[in-house]
Amino acid sequence: MKKRLLQKPPMDRNLALECVRVTEAAALSAARWVGKGDNDAADQAAVNAMRTTLNSLHIRGRVVIGEGERDEAPMLYIGEEVGDGGGPQVDIAVDPLEGTTITAQGGVNALAVIGIANKGEFLNAPDTYMEKIAVGPDAKGAIDLTKSPTENLKNIAKAKGVAIENLTVIILERDRHKELIAEVRGSGARIRLIQDGDISAALATCFPDRGVDVLMGTGGAPEGVLAAAALRCVGGDIQGRLVFRNEKEKERAQEMGIREFQKIYRIHELAGGDVMFAATGVTNGDFLQGVRFFPGGAETHSMVMRSQTGTVRYLKATHNFDVKRPTF
Repeated sequence: MKKRLLQKPPMDRNLALECVRVTEAAALSAARWVGKGDNDAADQAAVNAMRTTLNSLHIRGRVVIGEGERDEAPMLYIGEEVGDGGGPQVDIAVDPLEGTTITAQGGVNALAVIGIANKGEFLNAPDTYMEKIAVGPDAKGAIDLTKSPTENLKNIAKAKGVAIENLTVIILERDRHKELIAEVRGSGARIRLIQDGDISAALATCFPDRGVDVLMGTGGAPEGVLAAAALRCVGGDIQGRLVFRNEKEKERAQEMGIREFQKIYRIHELAGGDVMFAATGVTNGDFLQGVRFFPGGAETHSMVMRSQTGTVRYLKATHNFDVKRPTF
């Protein structure tokens, strides 16, 4: 007689709204540094606020995707325990400020981001690079990192019922992507180059009005896991393969249980089970408006999603600093 696999119970749906409190706090703190040219200060402000708010939640959380390793504290480091020590055991994936340079320069699409899953459901990987390809629901199942960019674009176009010339590929503008950009242009597809923010870029593939069909290229592995969490909630698809910059990163990956360095991770291997995702705008962007300060307070715009229901909520909040002082 076959044993039935025990499924983990879904997380309390109210936790999703608690996630928004976390991203709101990080966004409010980081927004104080918009346009001031100080990447580190903006990032540190977001980290401090996010950590404080996370520790107020009734969870036993462990950061499995963070900003670095333990010796790089005070970043929210991989392995850090957060929460008040009670409640459910959960994996935490964070990017307190996706777009530090964007924030420092006063650009667009900077976000504070968090993903939460049941314990053991997020890929536990070191802070390294990841090769990624992501699409929306209408091209789910059509991507394959073992194939060339041109082959993938042909399959995506077929799945969407359009010509390759009608596809738009979003790519981080980096020197390492010169060959990728040349091949995509050679295929006939359009390209949108971005300076930063590949979580929001991956998510954009799921919303037709954003005009993006596929994300390609190599970016941060933490962002890859967070993108997978977001895509799980809206029916998208992503594949990722870790790209190590040195032997130290490989050694760290082995310590964390990774044995196949060339393994291609599918979406449920990056972010499995019941997943929640939340983001708050720091600067104005494609999805969310940035923080708007006014005398005595501020306004934030956030989104929160759950994989179990596929619900996407947008929240506008007014914060009264005379009543509740933020963690600046």
